[in-house]
Amino acid sequence: MSLSILLFFAVVFMLVYLLRSAKIGALVAFLLTGVLSGPYVLNLFQVTDTWVLLGDIGILFLWFNIGLEINMRRLWRLRRTIFGFGAAQVLMVVVMLFPLLFGLTNWTIMGCAMIAMLMAMSSTSADLQLLTDRHQLNTDMGRQTFSILLFQDLLAIPLLAMLPVFTGKGFNLGAAAIDVAVISVALVMSVIIVGRFVMTPLLRQVARLRSKEAFLLAIVLNIVLWAVLMDLMGLPAGLGAFLAGMLMSETIYRHQIVAEISPYSVLFLALFFISLGMGLNLELVLSKWYIVFGGLIGLVAIKFFALFMVARVRGVDNASSIMIALILAQGGEFALLMLQTMKSSGIEIIPASHKEILTAIIILSIMVTPLLLAMYGYLQRTGRIAPTRFINRDDKENDIAPQVIVCGFGRVGQIVCQMLDAQMIPYIAIDLDVSAVMMGREQGFNVVYGDSTNRDVLVECGLAPRKIKSVVVALDNATTARKAILTIKSVAPRVNIFARARTLADSKILVAEGASVAMPETIESSFFLGYSVLQQAGVPECDIEALLGDMRADDYAALSTVISDKQD
Repeated sequence: MSLSILLFFAVVFMLVYLLRSAKIGALVAFLLTGVLSGPYVLNLFQVTDTWVLLGDIGILFLWFNIGLEINMRRLWRLRRTIFGFGAAQVLMVVVMLFPLLFGLTNWTIMGCAMIAMLMAMSSTSADLQLLTDRHQLNTDMGRQTFSILLFQDLLAIPLLAMLPVFTGKGFNLGAAAIDVAVISVALVMSVIIVGRFVMTPLLRQVARLRSKEAFLLAIVLNIVLWAVLMDLMGLPAGLGAFLAGMLMSETIYRHQIVAEISPYSVLFLALFFISLGMGLNLELVLSKWYIVFGGLIGLVAIKFFALFMVARVRGVDNASSIMIALILAQGGEFALLMLQTMKSSGIEIIPASHKEILTAIIILSIMVTPLLLAMYGYLQRTGRIAPTRFINRDDKENDIAPQVIVCGFGRVGQIVCQMLDAQMIPYIAIDLDVSAVMMGREQGFNVVYGDSTNRDVLVECGLAPRKIKSVVVALDNATTARKAILTIKSVAPRVNIFARARTLADSKILVAEGASVAMPETIESSFFLGYSVLQQAGVPECDIEALLGDMRADDYAALSTVISDKQD
């Protein structure tokens, strides 16, 4: 077993390294790892329920992260794209696929219609991961792609409702429409009620513990709770995780949640794609390679053309239309799930051997998508196609990007924030004291819950080279302040850091670690008292200023031999 695990991780590492070096996403590496590790090549592992479970968890984490990016207000703005663009895309693909399937196979009309709709679905998990990796989720193109994917997931409801037709039972379209409407209203009400009265108070109590483990488990409980609720309602579990993310998207905990959950989502999502690769039947692919290859080319070509045409008709520019069509041109995991469900339920909508062929085509199409994107990127880099820069909409809407980050919202941090507010300089403050954060927000301060020493939290708050003018480290613990400065420098090496220090010794340490200024508050408070005393004694103000200037020179060098850092 240990040798198998060693070989497995060696294969993963080599494939990720090679494909990343070739500017191809890690997604293909994970799929290929599954193929090589599966029963048809190295036979390191079998596709068991454990692998399926780990993959399902990965999908939930991915949907949760997307929910964190898409709040209710933003979702409402996308409603026309979701139901307009999404419906048009599915209809166009079905119209083009149905006659081909009906003419080339001996399937029934209902069988051809069902398969055409299933093949119109794309891989939500793969496409969202591609958009996230390419930093394009918040662009216009990314949001239009996401809208189509969301419509496809909502389409899962009537498709699941149609299954009784193939078992000899009836299908009431009117009743199904009423069910969908009732479910939609219930979802909106649930988001409002549960978010305000359950999850926010729960996370507030957990945050007060300052326990990383408890906070992480609370997040996972939130994800699983909503996934189970959706599953009980007959909806995709991923939709529940998406709603869970939306609940947290506008809370003070959002930045810390992203930082805590991201590593786990990457791990579990990798396991999902590996398990997907393990399920590829290589014997069938090799024996029926011409059918699989022809079906793969046909599916990708038809979906690309359909998506491109719909996008252009809706007024999307040429470059974005090509990208949307490339990203969505593959099959999806929902189709794989439906084929497996029909197989296990004994629903013979199409012959069993044809289901295996369709499964192989869908998996291969998911593997091909990153390769097509890499090829398109290569053509752009070599000048054969005009390069396109997709603008991130976050720069144009919602909140103004902060110019200053304040780490710590204690007495010093609050005063700094008041000064920034007075000069209308946009900022964001970070603190782990949830009570201070809540009180600060009630008073109008832009402060969020988060760990200032966590790189992901700082990045989520906007820390980036040439974007943040300065960072204020107002933490009262010297060790924590030092960690924060090191983390800040690792993200933005040239940013100006203004730190608060209790003593002269702490000040020198923070400056040595990269702080531009580290103000020792014990000395500066003494200077203020001394200034007042000398002024009262009749010493001219210019002499006092000169004296203090000399004492501050060269990082308080004149005081280093006479000042003790002992606290009274």
